[in-house]
Amino acid sequence: MTHADWLLVPGERGNPATRLDERRPDGRAWSEGNQVSYLVHGAAYFKELLAAVRAMRAGDLLLFTDWRGDPDERLDGPGTEIGAVLCAAAERGVRVKGLLWRSHLDRLNYSLGENLRFEQEIAAAGGECLLDMRVRPGGSHHQKLVVLRHDGRPERDVAYVGGIDLCHNRNDDAAHRGDRQSLPLAPGYGPNPPWHDVQLALRGPVVGDIEAVFRERWEDPAPLSRSPLTRLRELLHREDVHADGLPAQAADPAPRGTHTVQVLRTYPNRLLSGYPFAPDGERSIARGYLKALRRARVLIYLEDQYLWSPRVVECFARALRTHERLRLVGVIPSVPEQDGRLTRPMNLIGRITALDALRRAGGDRVAVYGLENRAGTPVYVHAKVCVIDDVWATVGSDNINLRSWTHDSELSCVVYDENPDPRRPADPGGLGDGARAFARQLRLELMREHLDADAVADAGAETGAAAGEPAQDALCDPVAAFDAFAEAAAGLDAWYAGGCRGPRPPGRLRRYEPPDLPVTQRAFATPLNRVLIDPDGRPLRLRRRNAF
Repeated sequence: MTHADWLLVPGERGNPATRLDERRPDGRAWSEGNQVSYLVHGAAYFKELLAAVRAMRAGDLLLFTDWRGDPDERLDGPGTEIGAVLCAAAERGVRVKGLLWRSHLDRLNYSLGENLRFEQEIAAAGGECLLDMRVRPGGSHHQKLVVLRHDGRPERDVAYVGGIDLCHNRNDDAAHRGDRQSLPLAPGYGPNPPWHDVQLALRGPVVGDIEAVFRERWEDPAPLSRSPLTRLRELLHREDVHADGLPAQAADPAPRGTHTVQVLRTYPNRLLSGYPFAPDGERSIARGYLKALRRARVLIYLEDQYLWSPRVVECFARALRTHERLRLVGVIPSVPEQDGRLTRPMNLIGRITALDALRRAGGDRVAVYGLENRAGTPVYVHAKVCVIDDVWATVGSDNINLRSWTHDSELSCVVYDENPDPRRPADPGGLGDGARAFARQLRLELMREHLDADAVADAGAETGAAAGEPAQDALCDPVAAFDAFAEAAAGLDAWYAGGCRGPRPPGRLRRYEPPDLPVTQRAFATPLNRVLIDPDGRPLRLRRRNAF
């Protein structure tokens, strides 16, 4: 196995204008020698971020992008509001620079008011935060990154990338009682929607790659918006619309671990004038999936907010049709976030058609689940995670749908661990790749939470592990893991069907079956889904071939 079997090599990104693949003198399209850790749930991420920002000094550099920012969101209790924490950093001399999606109007349940307040607070403290509307019509900036660079202390440099915004709803933990500072979702989620999410903490040379992603957007000379009405609002609110210069980018931090990381993005093909760093757009997230899925043999494990669009899931369906041992497990929200008479069918139709395509391809080798907490409240799955054969793992802001793969700005990181995982099966896919420690451990931690399993299941006696071998988790076997999910969901479903008599079975999994939509709802929901909910941001030549 070589890195080129799983990762995009130079030229395969499909975007020669970006500086990402030209940063290393040896021409590699990824960085080696990184230390990556996963932070499951907003509470874990926010606590680490709080400590890291508070430790920054004058002359350090803090960069962030986000879809929504709520300045009053607490990172770890009273006095830790993210706006106040960033303002305090700026006031003590940290150079704070941020890009927030400008968003649509708040009366459409988006984030303009909160993002504007965030921008104003940071500016008053001496930082700079721009409201960026350089998107396709109906599109958004969906990247979620934070970069902390330390003047004279590069060993402390860190970048955070994943699905967790700096806003309400996100500060939940494994108990899934929800964030006390909540925004409303569909009524089924209750007043404090339980929230499942994942972020990466990245240390080592990859920090330079994430910083380069920020700099490309920050240095874009195009106006923040082309809309005359938005330009008028910018004047009325006295918004900062011109990015100040950044200091020269420091050298990448020194290698410090065993993780190879490739940074992938989505940028749309913008009409009239494209991004200077992606004039034809970039679809390297889609291309990364397409390449990795060609090597999938035994298990695709997905956690995804949407899992929409038959045009996107066709690459998963193709893998399932080609390899008869391949299984797919999906963990998704069991209830759409919007439950109105119009919005519910528009949200459901893409999922219904996508899951139908997957099940036609894989039959009972495809299993999709929703989550609930111990009180029986559905958990909103906002995570964007995929692990293939315990080798290739990706975490980011992108969902499995056409919008994320072509239309909005997105950012993800693929992690390949140079360290093999010694537990059996040593080579799940049978291609000589060998299970990798990071990918396997990420999958196991997520699966154990959903099964209510112990932190580490020592099944050595059951599996015949010899003395001196590492503790063997039964879930390491992809088939056993697939079956464990099915058994847990069946047990909980049966408990509900039986009137909830007796002790509640362990686990948080419910088998997901999409509802039937009447023909009339399908008729109006399908075109609206394609235009409003899951639009296509590809050039016409690629749309015709359903290529990326």
